[in-house]
Amino acid sequence: MSYRHALTTLAVLATAIAVPATTAHAAPAPAAPATTVSWYTGSPQEAAANKAFFDAVMKSALAKRAQAEKSGQKLAAVTVRYRSNNAPSFQTQISRSTQIWNSSVTDVQLVQVSSTSAYDFYYTEGNDSRGSYASTNGHGRGYIFLDYRQAQQYDPTRITAHETGHVLGLPDHYSGPCSELMSGGGPGPSCTNPYPNSTERSRVNQLW
Repeated sequence: MSYRHALTTLAVLATAIAVPATTAHAAPAPAAPATTVSWYTGSPQEAAANKAFFDAVMKSALAKRAQAEKSGQKLAAVTVRYRSNNAPSFQTQISRSTQIWNSSVTDVQLVQVSSTSAYDFYYTEGNDSRGSYASTNGHGRGYIFLDYRQAQQYDPTRITAHETGHVLGLPDHYSGPCSELMSGGGPGPSCTNPYPNSTERSRVNQLW
């Protein structure tokens, strides 16, 4: 579910200065009290939550596809609709990660919508000791939470593309190499690769 890495703790200073999200390596963060942040490396509970998130998004997307085909539309790929207005600091990263995924797979495509009712999942942002993660909202849809402080240490486009991978059904694999998108923060902050590898691309196409 999350992009949390294997490092044990990270001291975050209250006076840390955020870099705008339009740059390559950070997103804005409001000043926060000094605290210790630990991003977890994964658990069976996280894996189950990832699966529930994917199931909810797929159910929502397939229902919309069935409705479209019932009205006579022929769709080559399943369309997964998302909203990003709740994550204004990450608009560049969301757009980039969507482009990456849409050019990497053929059987599912991500499409941005502004409607408050016709979406399958949404992006949101803030500060959370768990870091960035994907989750269901309990009502048949899902959301991706993007963490400010984590995006100051790790490449925010990789974070966003990684979390979007959960939308498409991929689990975390923190022990993987940097070339594997779903290894998340496992390879460390120096890893900035935002692209899924061939195995990940094939798996997404199989799932959809």
